[in-house]
Amino acid sequence: MSDSLAPAPLTLDEALDRMALERLVITYCHAIDRRDLALVRSLYHDDAVDDHGAMFCGSPDEYVAWLPAMLANWQATRHAVGNMLFLIQGDTANGEIPTTAWHRTADGTRDLVANGRYLDQYARRGGVWKFLRRSLVLDWMEERAVAVAPGGEVDDGVELGRAGPDDPVYARLPLFGADRLTRA
Repeated sequence: MSDSLAPAPLTLDEALDRMALERLVITYCHAIDRRDLALVRSLYHDDAVDDHGAMFCGSPDEYVAWLPAMLANWQATRHAVGNMLFLIQGDTANGEIPTTAWHRTADGTRDLVANGRYLDQYARRGGVWKFLRRSLVLDWMEERAVAVAPGGEVDDGVELGRAGPDDPVYARLPLFGADRLTRA
């Protein structure tokens, strides 16, 4: 396995581990943005820690209990990740995951954009990779007024997304809808 960032041949096992870790990280983004808290919880080992700095630090159950009040501040969020770097040693791995998270205020007038990195520790147990420790490091923030187009909304008749289970993804993509129902 890769325990160095230096160039080296990639084994099939390492490629599969990296794919599983990427899926874990991307699924977290989906789960937070769609407010699927049961899915968020499933991504953490029971003894894991989520560390969002002074805002929150605690167990996965405490994190999921904290999220509704925090997410109520936002009409919508969108988390995106990129340039995922992983170091893997057996059944443990570390990841540096750059992230940009957009937050629209509940009243729809301001956007807060957080640019940072998740510094993750992962463990594979029973063949499944999950978060063991997820720490957020903030690199910079932006806050700006929401620009309103002349005449109001710019949706042009396109259905708008929603933060919870009524989002169009669940109606338009049956496999996503069925998956969400397994946690309802």
